[in-house]
Amino acid sequence: MNGKTFVILIVTLFVATNSQAQDEKRKPNFIIILADDLGYGDVGFTGSTQIETPHIDALAEQGIVFTQGYVSAPVCGPSRAGLITGRNQVNFGFDNNPIVDLPQFDENYVGLPVQEKTMADRLADLGYVNGLIGKWHLGEAEHFHPTKRGFHEFWGYLGGGHDYFPAEPDGKAYHREIICNYKEPQAITYITDDKGDECVEFVRRHKDEAFFLYACFNAPHTPLQATDEDLELYAHVPEIKRRTYCAMVHRLDVNVGRIVDELKAQKLYENTLIVFLSDNGGPVSGNTPWTLNAPLRGSKGILLEGGIRVPFTMTWPKEIKAGSTYDKPVSSLDLTPTFVALAGGTISHADPMDGVNLFPFLKEKNPGSPHPEMLWRFTISASIREGDWKLVRLPDRLPMLYNLRDDIAEQNNVADQHREKVEAMLKVLGDWDVSCPQVLYLEGNRWRRNQVDLYNRKYQLVQPEGHYQEK
Repeated sequence: MNGKTFVILIVTLFVATNSQAQDEKRKPNFIIILADDLGYGDVGFTGSTQIETPHIDALAEQGIVFTQGYVSAPVCGPSRAGLITGRNQVNFGFDNNPIVDLPQFDENYVGLPVQEKTMADRLADLGYVNGLIGKWHLGEAEHFHPTKRGFHEFWGYLGGGHDYFPAEPDGKAYHREIICNYKEPQAITYITDDKGDECVEFVRRHKDEAFFLYACFNAPHTPLQATDEDLELYAHVPEIKRRTYCAMVHRLDVNVGRIVDELKAQKLYENTLIVFLSDNGGPVSGNTPWTLNAPLRGSKGILLEGGIRVPFTMTWPKEIKAGSTYDKPVSSLDLTPTFVALAGGTISHADPMDGVNLFPFLKEKNPGSPHPEMLWRFTISASIREGDWKLVRLPDRLPMLYNLRDDIAEQNNVADQHREKVEAMLKVLGDWDVSCPQVLYLEGNRWRRNQVDLYNRKYQLVQPEGHYQEK
C-alpha cells in the first residue's frame, strides 16, 4: 500500500467512524400517527377479518403491541388533551369536546388551558422541530393555536373534523379552513392523501434535525367518504356504510406506509420512534353501525372497553425488539413523559404527570405495572381500574364491576359478589372525582341521553365470517 492510498483509507475510516458516532448521539425522532374513531377490531393486528391493513400491521410486527393500550377519554378532544400533555385532562377541567354550543361558556376558555405544557413545548425546549399535520381540536381561540403550543409548523384545521373531498357549493359541508404557517395551502383532493403528502414533506424538510411529527388523520371519522378506487376494493362488503368505512381505513393504511417509506428513503427509520393508535374507540350508533370494536363491548362516548381501549403500537428498530408484546395496561398519557425522557429531558416533581416513562418497563428494568390504578371521567360516567378489576359508575343504576382478566367483553357484572371491592373502588373514584377542578365548559345535554343508551345496547363481539384474502 502506497502512502497516498494509506492516507485515503485513514480519512475514509475517520469519516465513517465520526458519522457513526454522530448517528449514535443523535436524538431519536418521534412520530405519532393518530387515527380518528378507529374501531378496535378494524386493523389486522387486532384481528380484523374484513379490512386489510398491511402497513399498520407492519409497524406492529416490527415493534411492540400494547395489548391493553388505553386513551384517557372516549371522545376526540379530551383524549387529545390528555395525550398531548401527559396529564389526565379531567385534572385541568377539560372534560368535554371543545364545542361552544351553550351561551354561558366563554370561547376563550373552551380549549387546552394555556398554563398546561404540551409535549411539543417540552420537546421544543430540548431542540426539536415540531410539526402538526391535520386535526387539532384543542381550542379555536387565538391563544390555543398550535403554533402557540410548541408546534413550529401547522397544516390542518382547528376543529373536530373535515370533509374528505372538496365540499360541493350546494351540499351539506363539513368544511373547515385549512391553515398553514409555512406555505399557501393547496386545494383539497382527498384529505387523507393530502395529509400523507404533508407528512412526507415534513420528513424531507427536517431530515437533518431531531423532529416530532404529530400526524393527526381524521380517517376514519365521519363523514363517510371514500374514493371510487378504494370502494371497489371492498365491493364484496354488502352494507354501504361499512364498505365506505373499510375503504377509508384502507386509505389511512396506505398513507401510513408512505410515511414509513419516506423515513426509510431518508435513512431515518432505525432511529425514529413511531406510535400508532386511535384517539378513542369506534362509534356504534344507529341500526347499521359501521365500526367494529370486537372483542370489546362498548363504543366511542362511553367508558366500557370499546370506548377507551384502542389499537396501540410502538416501533423503534434501534431500541425495540420486533415482534414484541406488552400485556400490562398502558396509556396515551405515557407518551409525553416517555418522549421527554428519551429526548434527554426531565420532568420535575413540581410538574405533575399522570403518565409515566414506559421504557424502564419495556426494557424490564422495572418489573411492576406502569399503572396499578387508572381513572376516567366523561360527562355522565366515571370508571376506575385496579389490577384486573374495573368499576363503571353511571347515574341511573348501581355500579358495575368486571374482572377483565376473565371477561374482556365485560359481559358479567360481578358487583353483587364483591361488595367490599365495589365500596373500596367507589371510594377511590369518588375522592378523585370531588378533588378535580371545576369543568371549564360543557357540551349541550343532547349527548347525555345518548351516552346512557349506549351502555344498554347490544354489541357485536366477533369478527365477520370469511377473510379479506378470500374476497
